[in-house]
Amino acid sequence: MIVRQGNKGGYYLLYLFMIGLFLGILFVNIKHDVWMQEDGLLNAAMLKQMKSSELNCNYLFGYIVRHRIFTILIVSMIASTIIGLPIVCGYVCYLGISAGCILSVAVIRYGIRGLIFMAASIFPQGILLIPGYFLLLLWCLDCNRRLYGKIDGMEGRFFLGKQFVLKKGIRLFGILIIIFTGCIVESYVNPKIMNLALKIF
Repeated sequence: MIVRQGNKGGYYLLYLFMIGLFLGILFVNIKHDVWMQEDGLLNAAMLKQMKSSELNCNYLFGYIVRHRIFTILIVSMIASTIIGLPIVCGYVCYLGISAGCILSVAVIRYGIRGLIFMAASIFPQGILLIPGYFLLLLWCLDCNRRLYGKIDGMEGRFFLGKQFVLKKGIRLFGILIIIFTGCIVESYVNPKIMNLALKIF
């Protein structure tokens, strides 16, 4: 029963992300003139600045870790409230919309080079961060369902106890390790790949 619910949760997350991705692409195409302004997202000046700037990897690592850990803590705490389910679903849609907008702008501005740039921007940390965030969102859905849903006809809170807290805590800690490792890769490995990708612009 729990495994089946987890599988459904994974499909729901994927559907929501794809809906958000479609909406992001749609927004960019509807407001094409606004997004494609010279001072807009991923403009030539921005890429030129990225090419000429010297990146401090230690500073980048600190910034990324603070941002991601803060996000994880906020999302996980909200998931434990009664409004957690719609908030988590909205966050997944937001991620999809953001990805759709950035991807569309990159492709419209630069064509195949834009695709290469986008691929370089998420590699190789995406190998860790994408599964990490997926597991985090599944964790949030499962936590909310167990707190406020029904399991085998009984209220989810009936099953709460030290074992529940310990089990969820261990899983969240494992997710944090995955995402933290992704932050290390994003800070110290990805910049080198981005420098290579920026040479085509």
